[in-house]
Amino acid sequence: MVSAVYVWGIARALGGRVLLRIEDHDRTRSRPEYEAALLEDLEWLGLIPDLGTPGELRRGPCPCRQSDRESIYREALDHLRRTATVYACECSRKDIAEHAGDRVNEERRYPGTCRARGLAEEQGRGIRAAMEPGIERFDDGRLGPQAQEPARQCGDLLLRDRLGQWTYQFAVTVDDREQGIDLVIRGEDLLDSTGRQIRLARLLGREAPPVYLHHPLVVKPSGEKLSKSNRDTGVRDLRAAGVGPGLVLGRAAALAGLVPEARAISAGDLAGLFD
Repeated sequence: MVSAVYVWGIARALGGRVLLRIEDHDRTRSRPEYEAALLEDLEWLGLIPDLGTPGELRRGPCPCRQSDRESIYREALDHLRRTATVYACECSRKDIAEHAGDRVNEERRYPGTCRARGLAEEQGRGIRAAMEPGIERFDDGRLGPQAQEPARQCGDLLLRDRLGQWTYQFAVTVDDREQGIDLVIRGEDLLDSTGRQIRLARLLGREAPPVYLHHPLVVKPSGEKLSKSNRDTGVRDLRAAGVGPGLVLGRAAALAGLVPEARAISAGDLAGLFD
């Protein structure tokens, strides 16, 4: 909810348009009922996107739903085969974790085990793109100048997993390029994804990356990120408790530190929080 406040507020303050994209690339976790609930909640809150509206998404195939974009991802993969080193990989998450050893506080880096093996692309194998050495620099809209080195952070990037599913990193990078996204607003937990997405976008032919802004996360006293999977309170719970849409938005704005205390705020008021 905090992310929606940032997205709609900043987009409206800048005179931009909001795209609603259903990122259902992981078919093992995506469910039609989850999508339906999301669309209903956004309408209830008054957060109506300019592209990918709830009505468009409900009517069937849509360019804003990743599961409808298989041919676009295949074309992008073919492009990468011409501009980068792309190869099949049979390593599992367990294999990569065992290679990482006890480095529990570090991101697990793929060490390039399969890069030179010449494996055939077949069922049960993923597909990776090589991340060559080099630093990616960008200015975050909130955090300022950043420098990241994908080859050292994550290693060769997984594009399609061993189940044949496109990965988040690949799908959103392709989507942002194809859909002309010029401003990406998301939580700080995705900051480390930015350098590798900029690198991948350039390999796909994008000359200038989007502007990125990473907003602070709302966390528990323990420092753990709030999550619906951990049964933290969501919009549905607040609706069931009789809380109105204005106060739900107001609570999110207060948790984000955008207003001193929770008060009812309409969707049309969000732009004023970022003047």
